[in-house]
Amino acid sequence: MAASLEEVATLFVQYYYNQFDQDRSGLATLYRDQSMLTFESSSFKGTNSIIEKLQTLPFQSIKHQVATMDPQPGVAPEHIMVLVTGQLLVDEEQRPMSYSQSFYLVPESVNGQPQYYVHNDIFKLVYG
Repeated sequence: MAASLEEVATLFVQYYYNQFDQDRSGLATLYRDQSMLTFESSSFKGTNSIIEKLQTLPFQSIKHQVATMDPQPGVAPEHIMVLVTGQLLVDEEQRPMSYSQSFYLVPESVNGQPQYYVHNDIFKLVYG
């Protein structure tokens, strides 16, 4: 995988939040059966459980605004840890909410093409 850590993380974050804001069901391709999401202290394991949680969040529309994105190398070659902070607007709300989200990305080869999946995903709203 020739792309740099920063390039992969940037492309991933752009894709993830664009897809989340448009159609959360499309995020299913980013998770696997061994993936885990912790969303506001509730944990979900596996693609179906994660996507069900994301699709049943109590809002119709959302817009993420990324403020920072910090990638680091993971414990194995090509693995990437990414911490994202930002703000989000839901439905007709005028006051944005701050959030923090971390992703642990694991490389895999699909039909000979390198790509990443989300092994771990932790999301928290930041209050105060």
